[in-house]
Amino acid sequence: QVQLRESGGGSVQAGGSLRLSCGASGYTNTAKCVGWFRQVPGKEREGIAGIYTGDDENITYYADSVKGRFTISQDNSENTVHLQMNSLKPEDTAMYSCAAAVELGRRCNWWDEYEDWGQGTQVSVLS
Repeated sequence: QVQLRESGGGSVQAGGSLRLSCGASGYTNTAKCVGWFRQVPGKEREGIAGIYTGDDENITYYADSVKGRFTISQDNSENTVHLQMNSLKPEDTAMYSCAAAVELGRRCNWWDEYEDWGQGTQVSVLS
């Protein structure tokens, strides 16, 4: 049974940084898309970053809202994907979740096609 587990959420002052981690287990194939999403109550879920873990080419995708501030990376030895979030803004406050998809190939920005989800971790940015 596949499982994704997030860690690293919390509260931070505006301008600060946090690093989220997504640990994956139960996958027989290391080649997959892993994405980070966020959702604020009353709003649609937003795909913000995705990475293909099947090779070392570091194929990544970012939403415009986080480009230049957030960095997604993989640690294959740990089966973990990180999201480094810098220059955080109050509008980044949300529940952050990671998700995975094994059928997308390298199309990791096909946000609606992710299948497996973690429970989420709350990020609060204080003004």
